[in-house]
Amino acid sequence: MRGDPELERRGRLVRRLGAWREMVPGSFVVRRLPCGKPNCRCADGIRLHTAFQLSVLMEGKHRTLHIPAAWAEDVRAKVEMYKRFQDAAAAIAQLNLRRLVRRLEARKKAP
Repeated sequence: MRGDPELERRGRLVRRLGAWREMVPGSFVVRRLPCGKPNCRCADGIRLHTAFQLSVLMEGKHRTLHIPAAWAEDVRAKVEMYKRFQDAAAAIAQLNLRRLVRRLEARKKAP
């Protein structure tokens, strides 16, 4: 006999929390821009430099952190991890809300 499918789903989501311990909030941004040096290859406006940034809210203030190219894929993955965490947290909350509503409705029907 299977248990409650909503409880099983919630359990699976909660067990995955440990995998998200490296998550980072914010938005990962890739920008193409000139450096400003007149003799650089980017001065033509076509062959621009690539810059990686993390746009994040820290202590109530918007900050843009410049990310070294060697770290770009790692930081991008950690930002995506945070988005998946938010989705999972929302799913858990919705499951819990549905269970609460059912309990309240059952209580009303009880004599």
